Amino acid sequence: MPVNIGRRELIATLGGAAAWPLAARAQQATKLPTIGFLGANNATFERASIDAFVQRLRELGWIENRTVSIEYRWAEGREERFAEIAAEFIRLKVDVIFTYATPSSIAAKKATAIIPIVFAAAGDPVGTGLVASLARPGGNITGLSIQQTDLASKRLEMLREVLPDLRTVAILFDAGSPNSVLEMGEAQAAARTLGLAVVASEVRRAEDIAPAFDAFRGRADALYVCSSPPLTTNRVRVNSLALAARLPTMHGLRDFTVAGGLMSYGPNLPSLFRRAADYVDKILRGTKPADIPVEQPTKFDLVINLTTAKALGVKFSENLLSLADELIE
Repeated sequence: MPVNIGRRELIATLGGAAAWPLAARAQQATKLPTIGFLGANNATFERASIDAFVQRLRELGWIENRTVSIEYRWAEGREERFAEIAAEFIRLKVDVIFTYATPSSIAAKKATAIIPIVFAAAGDPVGTGLVASLARPGGNITGLSIQQTDLASKRLEMLREVLPDLRTVAILFDAGSPNSVLEMGEAQAAARTLGLAVVASEVRRAEDIAPAFDAFRGRADALYVCSSPPLTTNRVRVNSLALAARLPTMHGLRDFTVAGGLMSYGPNLPSLFRRAADYVDKILRGTKPADIPVEQPTKFDLVINLTTAKALGVKFSENLLSLADELIE
């Protein structure tokens, strides 16, 4: 039996049908809260930390591409890229800039005094001028410190325990990284306290790494590497040159040890990224960065590369091996 639809009903029906796509488009056009993720290295290097960050955001109700958008950008260890990426985030009008490492955090802070910034792992945020104090960061930036400079003494003590005949330690640092320079100063002071002589060599570009090792050759018994994005990116090269020079190495990041370094002692980065997600959550919900104190890490990992130890003829005590969080073979 035919159904009679009046002219008004037909117009109303067609109007409603036309309105649905418009409503859908309007909903899609609503901008999600956006996090600008400024990666110091690359996605492969930072994968475990990124996964920890995204997982914690999800637990807090921020589901990527559904309730929050994350714009990832990678500097590939090139510090000149930090300012470029920060400027891009400002153009994109992101709600929070998320950084990792001191140089990228400094670049973001220089780029904007308005957009909130959360750093996941700054070496010495007070010493490098990122924040006024840990308790009261001030301004538009806060996050987590990795106490990079504070741990220099502990690392050298461990190195001397492994190498009882250690007399002279070489220090490799990035002169373009404020945190790396501070760490170098702390390592020098700690070495003097331990009665060790120091041979320091600076790098500014990847091309400087090989000449730096030429300066160490025959003059040192071990190598302390101060962390920075360029050195992290070139960690395989650093460790290859150290092995060729028969220099046992101490690092602040696990990734150096995985890439052939002898040992590392430092904060667990995925746990820091996970905790940093809580900071981002608070800011997206309206808390000001200046009102969130900078936290210090509670979990530190000792990682030992047994393959490198064997190649160098280095023997670890049972005590140190038992204290290790990870043994790489």
